[in-house]
Amino acid sequence: MRLAIALALAALAAACSSVDEPPQAAQSGPEIPAPPPGEFTPTPSEILDASPDADWRPLDPENTLYMDFPGKGRVIIEMAAQFSPNHVANVRALSREGYFVNGAVTRVQDNFVAQWAQAADPPRPPKVGKETLPAEFKHPYDSSIEFTRLPDPDTFEDRVGFSGGFPVARDDSDIWVAHCYGTVGVGREEGDDTGGGIELYAIIGQSPRHLDKNLTVLGRVVQGMDILSSLPRGTGEIGFYETPAEYAHYTDIKLAADVPVADQTPLEVLRTDSETFAALVNARRWRKDTFYKRPAGRIGLCNITVPVRPAPK
Repeated sequence: MRLAIALALAALAAACSSVDEPPQAAQSGPEIPAPPPGEFTPTPSEILDASPDADWRPLDPENTLYMDFPGKGRVIIEMAAQFSPNHVANVRALSREGYFVNGAVTRVQDNFVAQWAQAADPPRPPKVGKETLPAEFKHPYDSSIEFTRLPDPDTFEDRVGFSGGFPVARDDSDIWVAHCYGTVGVGREEGDDTGGGIELYAIIGQSPRHLDKNLTVLGRVVQGMDILSSLPRGTGEIGFYETPAEYAHYTDIKLAADVPVADQTPLEVLRTDSETFAALVNARRWRKDTFYKRPAGRIGLCNITVPVRPAPK
C-alpha cells in the first residue's frame, strides 16, 4: 500500500514538474494528474484567493507596452524578451523615438487578428529603430530555460507548456511561443526577414497554431483584449479597413518605464511555474460543478489563461 501511494505521488510530481524529461520519456509524456478531491472542483477565485504572494510576479516596465485608445482604454502587452530579444529591443527603440505616435489599427479580421501600424501618410521612417530584422521564429532551447510542461496531448507538438507566463512548444533543439488568443506577433511580407516590429498583430479569435515558427512572436496582451476584439471588422481583403477614416487610432505605444508613475497600470502575473498555477490548470482540466457534470480530463495549451491582477499598493 505504501509503495502504491509513493508511486502515485511520484507520478503527480513528475506531471507538474518544471524539469523536462529525457528524450525517451518525451515520446509518451508525463501522466495527467488525478482530479482534485471533492464532489466539485475549486473555482479559479478560490484557488487564486488562497495563493501566496510569492506565486505572483510584477510586470517588468522595460518589457511592458501601453497602447492608449482615446475613449476606449489601455491595451497592455508583456513582451517576450527571452524569445525574441532583437525584436523586443527594436520595438523599445521605435517607441522611444516616437515612431508609433498616433498610430492605428488598420486591419481587423474576424476570428483571426487585429493588426496595427504607424499609419502615417506619408510614412515616417524610423530614425533609431529598424524596419526589418532577421526573423526570430524560434529560440534555442537548453535546460536553463524555464519550461513547465503540460502532460495533456497537443495536436501540433509533443511537448507544450509555459515559460515565464507564455504558452510555448518545444522540440529537442528549440522553443517558441505558441499562437494562442492574445498572442502578439510581428507582421511581415513573404520573406522571413521582412518584419521588424513596425507592424504588429494580436490574435483575437481561434488559436492559429499553424502560424507557429512562421512569424516572430513579440509577446502577449495581458489587459485590454476586450478593446482589440470588439473593434469593427474590416470589409477589405483579409480584414483591412478600406479607408483611413475607419482606422482605430491610439495615441502612442509607450514603454511602461517611460510613463510617469502616476499614469502607470501596475499589474502582477501568476507565475506559471508555481503550485497555484498547477492547481488552477488541474481544476480547469477536471472542471465539475452544478453546470459542468462531465469533466473533460484534458486541457489544451491555448485553453489556459494566465491570471493577471492589480499589483498591491
